[in-house]
Amino acid sequence: MDNTPQDVLLRLAMIIDGHKKDNPEVSYVARLFHKGDDAILKKIGEEATEVVMAAKDARLDGSSMALVSEVADLWFHCLVMLRHYNVGPNDVLVELQRREGLSGISEKASRHSTR
Repeated sequence: MDNTPQDVLLRLAMIIDGHKKDNPEVSYVARLFHKGDDAILKKIGEEATEVVMAAKDARLDGSSMALVSEVADLWFHCLVMLRHYNVGPNDVLVELQRREGLSGISEKASRHSTR
């Protein structure tokens, strides 16, 4: 595995998978899995809110360091959620690749026509 951003996501997903069955007393990831999807989803909501707040701060002070850090936290927790639902980062990357070059408006309209 190289050291591309995609590879980092895949390695992190493997690490998360490895910690899934660890002792929840000593592993944050195991604790999230042990608490179940409500706890995982709540954490994603908290992290998403922190991303929005960091983006607003970046707009005001011009610094994106906190924004990058908060997005990293959000992505991490999204990887935990994906694993909980037996989905991997590659599934998301394939979907993004499928959408590449599509108009956002057209892509959204196509999702409504397939439901």
